Amino acid sequence: MRDRELYARLLGIAPPWHVQDVELRLDAGEVQVRLAPDAAAFECPHCRTAAPGYDARERRWRHLDTCQYRTIVSAEVPRVHCATHGVVQIAVPWADAGARFTALFEALVIDWLHEASLAAVARRLQMRWDEVDGIQQRAVARGLARRPAVHPTRIGVDETAFQQHHEDVTVVCDLERDAVRYVADD
Repeated sequence: MRDRELYARLLGIAPPWHVQDVELRLDAGEVQVRLAPDAAAFECPHCRTAAPGYDARERRWRHLDTCQYRTIVSAEVPRVHCATHGVVQIAVPWADAGARFTALFEALVIDWLHEASLAAVARRLQMRWDEVDGIQQRAVARGLARRPAVHPTRIGVDETAFQQHHEDVTVVCDLERDAVRYVADD
């Protein structure tokens, strides 16, 4: 199996995308995987209607490491001109819009966060603290978006202090389902 085929399978790349090139950069400690779209019609990521191409922008994502080497996925991602939404970048199947990490890498970070603190995960994966926090925030937003709307009839509200500086938080619980519904500072 050739390197392009291997990475296409590992990344789950399918048409209209393909692996254009794989480059091992020993001096940088990186594997660069270059993706490219096939000539195909693209659609607006918001309304899913076909739209003509406008231009393309270079994007980079960190992926799961290949052995001891950091793996970087890059692609010229097309933008389309949607009649409704204007010029927008198409969605890519390996990462969320605006993310700098692949979905598989973000899943690894979330798994690590079940076991360790933000700072420990950042150290272990050679990331900045704010990058780990951003991944956590996106995961929470996705989870909240999937959660069905609930209209509790019995709630509990409690204010509690935490940390040494006695910072207060307000916690709102659904008493019927024994679930926290909202947490607010102060």
